[in-house]
Amino acid sequence: MTDTKPIRRIAIIGTGVIGASWTALYLARGLQVVATDIAPNAEAGLRKFVETAWPALTRLGLSPGASQSNLKFTAALAQAVSGVDLVQENGPERIDFKQKLYGQLDEVLPPEAMIASSSSGLTMSEIQKGAASHPERCVIAHPFNPPHLIPLVEIVGGAKTSEATIQRATDFYTSIGQRTVRLNKEMPGHVANRLQAALAREVYYLVAEGVVSAADVDTALCWGPGLRWGIMGNMMLNHLGGGPGGIEHFFQQFSGPMTAWWKTLGAPVLTPEVQKKLIDSVHAEVGSRTIGELETERDEVLLGLLELRNKVAKSSQTKSKAPVA
Repeated sequence: MTDTKPIRRIAIIGTGVIGASWTALYLARGLQVVATDIAPNAEAGLRKFVETAWPALTRLGLSPGASQSNLKFTAALAQAVSGVDLVQENGPERIDFKQKLYGQLDEVLPPEAMIASSSSGLTMSEIQKGAASHPERCVIAHPFNPPHLIPLVEIVGGAKTSEATIQRATDFYTSIGQRTVRLNKEMPGHVANRLQAALAREVYYLVAEGVVSAADVDTALCWGPGLRWGIMGNMMLNHLGGGPGGIEHFFQQFSGPMTAWWKTLGAPVLTPEVQKKLIDSVHAEVGSRTIGELETERDEVLLGLLELRNKVAKSSQTKSKAPVA
């Protein structure tokens, strides 16, 4: 693929939680969206999701041309992808389904149209086997839920994905305000989910062993390292943790204790009994709060953090562009 045509018209395949969230984001960025899903009442559910998400997107800042009226819906796949620059695929996590779908897309799309999968568990090397003619234009663009609020996108090519496609995907998602990371190797679960899984394993172990309750382990995370992680990642925080000596001093000082802790990390087996213990502890933490109330609390704090980070980022950009006296 050598096409550098701007991506302005997008097809959304699958309008579940991820597809609907992508739709809201693209509309907020002034793009044209055609969505397709064969599920009953899919269109009504999608439009309701976008309407509900719009105030938060407005608060974060809409792009010129942003409008909910830029959304069209059709149950016909061929009609949905006609004339689009990008297909954002959010189908079921089944390799047989995706390979068949990519075969259909490969037949009806022009070679310059890019196909991006939101898959969190399948590799593009396997998925793109369905696209016999143009596998080079297929790429993983895995979001972090919900993508209309969380800006992370993991870019992963398959064995036959071209470098031009990877660069085009990176440029596009960056242009609409997302933060991209490129994986140089395919890994099950990509990166962010693997990091979550590693942390979850120890969290479940500590609760299952009676070391701490669900409420206290959540407090330890979100009021401790979680506050720092909302600002900087592990490696940069390690650099700061080394004081004036930076990352070099950090490893001199902490590599011994840290590797000793690694040897005692747990590997819990999620038996029905262990799951019940975890579930009961979570419900004790939740109390009478509903899922909706918890989501509202999460999103309000998240919006505040995003606004602050955007403000700091803009300030840093202004300083970097200031003329040198």
